[in-house]
Formats: sequence, C-alpha cells, structure tokens
Amino acid sequence: MATFGTLSDRLTETFRNLRTKGKLTPADVDGTVREIRRALLDADVALPVVKEFTAKVRERALGDEVNRALNPAQQVVQIVNEELVGILGGQQRRLQFAKTPPTVIMLAGLQGSGKTTFAGKLAKMLEKDGHTPLLVACDLQRPNAVNQLQVVAERAGAAIYAPEPGNGVGNPVKVAKDGVEYAKQKQHDIVIIDTAGRLGVDADLMKQAADIRKATDPDEVLFVIDAMIGQDAVNTAKAFQEGVDFTGVVLSKLDGDARGGAALSVASVTGRPIIFASTGEGLDDVEPFHPDRMASRILDLGDILTLIEQAQSAFDEAEAAKMAEKLATEQFTLEDFLEQMQQLKKMGSMKKMLGMLPGMGQMKQQLDDFDEREIDRTEAIIRSMTPGERRNPKILNGSRRLRIARGSGMTVTDVNQLVQRFEQAAKMMKTVARGGVPNIPGMGPVPGGGRPGASAKRGKQSKAQKARQGSRSGNPAKRAAENAGLGGQSATPTGSGFGLGGGQQAPSEADLAELQKLLGKN
Repeated sequence: MATFGTLSDRLTETFRNLRTKGKLTPADVDGTVREIRRALLDADVALPVVKEFTAKVRERALGDEVNRALNPAQQVVQIVNEELVGILGGQQRRLQFAKTPPTVIMLAGLQGSGKTTFAGKLAKMLEKDGHTPLLVACDLQRPNAVNQLQVVAERAGAAIYAPEPGNGVGNPVKVAKDGVEYAKQKQHDIVIIDTAGRLGVDADLMKQAADIRKATDPDEVLFVIDAMIGQDAVNTAKAFQEGVDFTGVVLSKLDGDARGGAALSVASVTGRPIIFASTGEGLDDVEPFHPDRMASRILDLGDILTLIEQAQSAFDEAEAAKMAEKLATEQFTLEDFLEQMQQLKKMGSMKKMLGMLPGMGQMKQQLDDFDEREIDRTEAIIRSMTPGERRNPKILNGSRRLRIARGSGMTVTDVNQLVQRFEQAAKMMKTVARGGVPNIPGMGPVPGGGRPGASAKRGKQSKAQKARQGSRSGNPAKRAAENAGLGGQSATPTGSGFGLGGGQQAPSEADLAELQKLLGKN
C-alpha cells in the first residue's frame, strides 16, 4: 500500500543489513532498534506507541529466544512482525450483527475523511453477502451531502432513506430515528447512518453525533479516519472516543502517498480495533482489515492470503474447469485468452495484486513503470479481429493484420507481438496440460519433467534398466563383448567363466562359433 511505502522501505533496508550477520551482539540489536525507531517516527507513528514498540522489540531481541535461535537475524524479523501485529490490533475483528434485525451501523468522523464513500462501499460489500442494507442520509450540514449519498447508493445498488434535502435543512437526529423505523417496515436487515462531519472537532459536532447514537442505539459505531491526516489522527480519535465512544475504526485513503503512520497508532492509543481498510475510490476498493496481513505487507513479506481471496471471488469455477478442458484438448484460442484477461480485470488493479507478492517492495520502480492500460490495448486488438481470426490466428496474413491494427488504433508491430506472445503462451500451456515439460524461452526445459517427484536420476535409472536387459546388437562379437562388460559392472559377480553376472545368460553356441570365425579372420 502506498501510504506505508516509506515505512516499508526503511524497515526492509534495516533488516537487509541485519541478515548479513551470523550472530547478533547487543550493539547490533541496539543499532537495529534505533533504526526502527527512526523509521516509525519518520512515518508519523505516535511517540508513545514508538517507545512502547521499540522497548518490547529490544527486550525480546536480547532474550533467550534469539540467543538460542539458529538464525538470530530471522528471529528478530519475526519479533518485529509480531509486535507490529500487536500495535495494529492483534486479532481481526468482524462486524457484530444484532440478534434481532435491523443491525444499525453509525459512521462518524471529520469532514473529508471518506464517510459517505465508505457508506456505499460497505453497503455493496454487505449486499454480496446476502444482506439488504439501507443508507440513511443524516449529513444535513455539508452542501450536497444528501445528493452525494444518493449517487453513491445508486452506484452500489442499495436503498436509501433521505426525506430531507440537506444543505442546512432538517433534523438529523429525527431522520436517523425515522430511518431505523423505515428499515423495519421495509425489512432491511442493516441500517447504515451517514452522519455529518466538521473540519475540526467542536462541541456541536460531538453533541449531534452523541444525540444520534442515543436515539438509534447502534450496534456498531465506526470511526472513519483519513490515513493521511498526520499526527492529529491520535488527538481526533481520542476526542471522538470521549464524545461518541466508537466501537471500531475504518482506515480510508490507504492508496495515498502520505506517510500514514499515525493511522497505525489509532488502534493502540484508543484500544479499538481497525475493522476495514479503504484502498481506493472505487466501490470495490475496500477490504476487511487483518493486522497480521498488514504487518506482512509493511515488512515486504507479501499478502498471499488476500490475493487468493480476491482471485476466488473473481474467478468462476465452472469457467476455470471449462478452460482447463480446452487446454487439455488443445482448443485454447484468442477468444479464451480475452476471457482470461477479463477475469483478471475483475480482480482489480494489477499493481495492487503484484504488490501483495513477497519481495515486491524491492521492485518498486518496475511496479511504478507497469502500465495497466496494456491489458486494454491487448483487448482492443483482439476485439478488432473477426471470430474466425480469433479461433485460428494462423490465417492472419499481412492485410488482415493491417486491418486489425487500424481498427484497434495500434500498429502492425503491436499485432505481431500479441500473436507471437499468444502462440508461445498457448504452446507452454498445452505442454503443461499434457504433463510435459514447458520450454521457457531463454531457459530451456524445466528440470524434473514438470511432474511431482520427477528428476534427472529417474532418466538415468531407466537407461540402466534397459542396459541390464542385455545388448541388442546384431553383431554377435559386439553383443558378447557388451554383455561381458555389463557383467563386469554387476554389483554381485558370480565368478562365471565369461565374467557375466549371475542375472545374465552365457552366449549361445552359434554366437561362439560366429565369434571364432571373426577372430580367425583377424
């Protein structure tokens, strides 16, 4: 995530220097803790949190668990990871639903923190899980806040209750209370109340939020905080905790380029868990917050579990089985290639997905240079082809490729490169589908035959087994000599007069006679 990019770079560099040491001295530990402290302070993490964090890391790093470890440097990295999970909240906390519907979720926070957008994101996420959320417009202060929520609700496909026009008109406490009653009548099982914010914490804001909470008795009060707000995040969180007493935190704008470390302090300072993380402007750019996974991302250890979950939600099992069958029967076409790219686009940003892989922090420049529009260009080229050309790219002659290039706004070279890449990819996939060895360009065949447990030894053993069956040469003298040589290599010689192993048969009389003739000629 971009917000924690600087912190991630600093910590990764610190551990890279640490891994070169076979044994850690107290001076090494002190130097590492000093660098971690600087990295956290530079990232705007609150000072009390930094002091507590570094003290725990130093105490554990100098303890027996590191001294007795086979690799002390890796043990220190693990300690930092565990303590980082601790300041992020420890265990993941899910939404608490009411025993009797509707479940009331109230959103609170400063103006501009992303409450209204998050309301739509949360509604869409809950709809995917089979719920029927209702958005209630209680931000009657900010200009056009009601209209914005109506647009967000329409995009999310969620119902909305907005009896007042807003822009300073209407009673937000009454709207919130009536919204809960409306949800009961229309059988909505979740109510999401979007409240007003201010540019700063003031008495009117806190009184209104407290009155709405008292009138609706929400099951969850989520404090939405901008991850780029800086050190003021801690003070703002404390003020809302005293005035409204929220039950969970939502980190928004994690895709920004600010340092964002202050957001890491909120869970530790308030004692309230972070429940959701918002990572973009799209309504799908929100995910449940996992402290252990976020810690892994910050330390550049990757987040494979989240990547797998996104893939499972985007890919259709029936389509995947159908595609596997086409690969096995060598029927993979450009139409199938196009479908695969569209499946990838459903998963979201390719940069975000690649960023979840371990060690990708060291390839930041390559990630920044990655052009996600390349998928759109490839799609444009394929869509400019006729169905027959997609099914059989071999018919693409010069004139056809020129027509496709003009139709897609690309060049003939781009079309040629796409066809070449597709042919290489199809060839590799067909080889793997048959259980063969993929021949990677520039690398040759993959060792091991591409099958579990396969190795080069197995091929040598099969040759030895063929050799033990005896020579098949048509020349009797050569056959006898080869069999004799084979017998001499036997692990259990029997002392036969011809030097053959016990498992081999002696030459026949005809072979001996033929051998005698050959020797006589010589």
